This record gives sequence, structure tokens and C-alpha cells, in this order.
Amino acid sequence: MSLLRRFKATDLFEFNNVNLDVLTETYNISFYLQYLAQWPDLFTVQMSPHDNLMGYVMGKAEGTGKNWHGHVTAITVAPEYRRLGLADGMMNLLEQVSEKTYNGWFVDLYVRISNAVAVGMYKKFGYSVFRRVRNYYGGSHNSEDAYDMRKPLARDKKKETIRDNGENVYVNPEELDSWR
Repeated sequence: MSLLRRFKATDLFEFNNVNLDVLTETYNISFYLQYLAQWPDLFTVQMSPHDNLMGYVMGKAEGTGKNWHGHVTAITVAPEYRRLGLADGMMNLLEQVSEKTYNGWFVDLYVRISNAVAVGMYKKFGYSVFRRVRNYYGGSHNSEDAYDMRKPLARDKKKETIRDNGENVYVNPEELDSWR
């Protein structure tokens, strides 16, 4: 049994076991605190019965018009707690808040195209590839593309914010403000 609760600033001292994973993007402290201040309802942690941090999800609400959406900035689970369904619960909560509190059209996220486990997990959660972003991750000599994956919310009754064959739609990072 575990507890899903809002992130607190003191959690920053407890999540090394989660952030040391090679597939987890790690940010500076001010970045985490900015999310906590602006979108506290989209930043949650999963705690074990022994009060250990098991994982977290941090997100934000952004965009305009039909591009108004929830965004998953980071979701990660410590290696020792993987395959227990924690990511599913954290994503569900972020999606519910994006829909009910922010009235978003969709939720999106970016994932390395080489991270087949994560891509498969997101597809299982109902996400599909909207587009492929060239050289989204890393520097010039070891950069990697990302999939921009989306899941429509109830507001998008006509499924206008998703597309088929998004793997074949290429954009550059500077084009990301464009949602179509």
C-alpha cells in the first residue's frame, strides 16, 4: 500500500533514488520549485508505507485555444518500485486534473524514441504519437529524437488534437509552438 500526495519542497531531499536513473531527466532545484509554485496540483509523489519516495510526476497546463492542454514534464519511478502500476496511477491523476481543473483538450509528453518500454507504456495508457521532434534530447554529437505523444481528453469530442501516423510527421524543436 502506498500514498499518492502533492509534492512538497522537502521532497527534493528525498528523491535521489528516483532521479539517479539514466532515463530520468534531472533539473535544477529552481525548476522543481517553479512547478511547485505554479502547478502544485499537477506535481505529485508516490510514497511507500515506510515513507520512502517511490516516484513522482510533474506537469503543467499550457497553450491557447484548442492547444490548451496538460503537459507531463517528468514521470519516473525508482527502479525498485517499477512494474507495480505506480506510473498508471500518477498519470491518471495528472490527466484528471488536466481535464477537470484546467479543462484541457489533451495531455502531452515527450519521450526518447529509443525508450521502447516507455513508448509502449504510454500507448497502453491511451497515448499516440502526434509527431517526431528531431534532435530534441542531448547535444549536437549525441542528440536523439523524441516522440510528442498525446492523449485526448473529454473536451476533444472530435479527436481534433491527435492524428494517425504521427511517427511520420517530423518537426524541429523550434517548431514546437505549432500544434498542427
